[in-house]
Amino acid sequence: MLVKDIITEMADVNKPLVNTHLADLTQLSSTNIKVFEQAWKKIELKHRREIISRLTELATDNYELNFDNIFINCLTDPDTDVRSEAINGLWENEEPVLIPLFIGLLNNDPAEKVQVTAALALGRFALMAELRSISPKYGVQLAQALLNATADKNKSVEVRRRALEAVSPISTEQVKTAIKAAYESRDERLAISAVYAMGKNCDSKWLAFLLKELKNSDAEMRYEAATASGEIGDEDVAQYLLPVANDEDIDVRLAVIQALGKIGGNEAKQYLQKNVGDPNEAIRDAIETALNEISIIDDMTVFEMAPQPEKHEN
Repeated sequence: MLVKDIITEMADVNKPLVNTHLADLTQLSSTNIKVFEQAWKKIELKHRREIISRLTELATDNYELNFDNIFINCLTDPDTDVRSEAINGLWENEEPVLIPLFIGLLNNDPAEKVQVTAALALGRFALMAELRSISPKYGVQLAQALLNATADKNKSVEVRRRALEAVSPISTEQVKTAIKAAYESRDERLAISAVYAMGKNCDSKWLAFLLKELKNSDAEMRYEAATASGEIGDEDVAQYLLPVANDEDIDVRLAVIQALGKIGGNEAKQYLQKNVGDPNEAIRDAIETALNEISIIDDMTVFEMAPQPEKHEN
């Protein structure tokens, strides 16, 4: 079936969307994307939403399918949901050319939902910038945009907190200052995001704050504090996590178990081994996963400590 015929069929609201036909829209040429663009403008809203959602699902299920040029085209759709879903569709794309597009949506899109989705999408590029896997100029550009959004009180708290979470892997003093400012703010949602950001920032300076929040009366804060403690990965933290391991909130318990698996060490291992028979299936599964992680850590440590064979010159 020709691409132009698939696009014509896709635009007909009276015909069901056929996945095998939609799959043939992968990697459209510049000529065909123009055909798509002209047809797209004439499709009614409900049908556009269904199509973009279906394309996202197909791309997620099959890595060989690539609808990125369609998703990029849909970033300017007049509908909020379509624009937001188009950003989600680009989740596997790590091309830095997307950074200015997402920054533009974060700064200028009229919809909070799109701004939030754009901020979260920029988060993966922030991690790439910290790992030096993209050009430093992109790292500077996206860090500044995310920090500006975090500090912009004209933006909603939801946008500000997601921008903070997104920028948190970058280990500059400006980012650390922004995290601390959000933590000390009077807004509970910003403070919770700040604790999440502490974990992604991976600086041991945050441990004092995290240990304090493990005792917070709010379960969501305890959950984020436990998760962040695991991200930082200091074995000494295990002794502070153990009292929370039997938390009344199941999600907090799971976060503690996951953190213990990342931290490792004797205390973590002993607790997990002692509780492998927990009556809750989710807890048992989490403990098994955590013990496997610790086993991998232990094996790596033994290998690194083992004496290496000497190299002899011929």
